[in-house]
Amino acid sequence: MLLTKLKRNFMMKRKVLMSVASVLSSALALTGCGGKSSDNSGDGNSAKRGTIGATCMTTSNPFFKVIDENMRDEAAKHGYDLVYLGCENDVSKQQKQIKDFLVQKVAAIALNPADSKAIGTSVKEANDAGVPVFSFDVKVQAPGAEVVSHVGTDNAQGGELAGEAMIKALGESGGRVVIIDYRSVESCTERVRGFKKVIDAHNAGRDTGKIEIVAELPGEGDRAKGFKAAEDALQSEPDLDGIFAINDPSGLGAVGALKKAGKLDQVTVIAFDGMPAGLQAIKDGEIYADPIQHPDRIGRETIQAIVAHLSGEAVEASIDIPASLYTKEDADKDPSLK
Repeated sequence: MLLTKLKRNFMMKRKVLMSVASVLSSALALTGCGGKSSDNSGDGNSAKRGTIGATCMTTSNPFFKVIDENMRDEAAKHGYDLVYLGCENDVSKQQKQIKDFLVQKVAAIALNPADSKAIGTSVKEANDAGVPVFSFDVKVQAPGAEVVSHVGTDNAQGGELAGEAMIKALGESGGRVVIIDYRSVESCTERVRGFKKVIDAHNAGRDTGKIEIVAELPGEGDRAKGFKAAEDALQSEPDLDGIFAINDPSGLGAVGALKKAGKLDQVTVIAFDGMPAGLQAIKDGEIYADPIQHPDRIGRETIQAIVAHLSGEAVEASIDIPASLYTKEDADKDPSLK
């Protein structure tokens, strides 16, 4: 009888243990090892598919923060983690970041080069390691460095929009214009190229009302350097009529210099990008217009190209996203502005 009782107790404990094990197994299946759902992919794949390493020239520019947010969101939809770093315009730091990505065995690298040519050695290292490289916003210009696809604004087309806006702002009288540029960055040189193309076409065959580009000064895409470039321009060209700055930070720097000199009403400023501070300056009448980029689309479409390539699909070598011209009329209707 004692033996029967012991046997009955053993069977009851065994059933309880099996029930607990079943519950734990179900919980693990639902939550994964980390206690959170791992079903982050948009295609039904419940396991993490790998990590994408991304590096940009600077995280201090809001433009690249928007790209980060949208890359991260799009990567998660497809089951990928994203590591997004800024090199703060230091190409040697960016080269080290890419080396670290290769050590971490990332699935792909998304690259916004601080120097389009100098970064070529790092791209070749990734090529040799069999890790696909995708560029965004700025193209890689180094011979022999293989990039699967580039995703970015059609910067030449955006520059043309800036030229058309300058022509409209200055009217039939034309005027003297300074460009605040960033010559080491290919996307910015493309903007200047598009701007000059439209200005040259405007001037062709004219005896009067021409727009003369009197100087190109380095602003390096930086607000403080844009301020200094505009100050220098005003000293050499006191009757300046217009400034084309290749991005919002340098354009806002130019606005600061014009305010200090009391010439904001005299000089038309056209910038580029469409960041919140730039758009607010348009609404406030400090910047005339911006060809605006769409960093949200750049971020998402870069990840989409990576995912497609890793899935064995063909992707376009260049994915151009047109810029749009944003004026005070647009700013006055923009609910995001004050």
